[in-house]
Amino acid sequence: MKPLKPIRNEEEYDEALREIEPFFDSEPEPDTPEGDHFEILAMLIEAYEAKHWPIDAPDPVEAIRYRMEQSDLKAKDLAPMIGNMNRVYEILGNKRPLTLRMIRRLNRDLHIPAQSLIGEVAEQ
Repeated sequence: MKPLKPIRNEEEYDEALREIEPFFDSEPEPDTPEGDHFEILAMLIEAYEAKHWPIDAPDPVEAIRYRMEQSDLKAKDLAPMIGNMNRVYEILGNKRPLTLRMIRRLNRDLHIPAQSLIGEVAEQ
């Protein structure tokens, strides 16, 4: 095993990926030198990816639309969580922000992560 060090560029990133690849077929036992090496190398790769290719949280309305598509829901199915149909269409049309109560209900009933519902609405 090579000594571990921070990943600072694409070349070192590619090298780390090549080094970790064999572990995926046969993951080492935790709390062993090989297991610790694998875990730390994975954290270094993850940190480099998060810094260089961050993934933004989805727009709240897009998160709702995605869940609607996944669960084959219609706008009327959101009424118990959002309110009357006018309110539902205002939310889906980015005309009105979600309230804390709506966020809690959508999180509870549709299992949309609260973090996705709290995010900024994309500019139209």
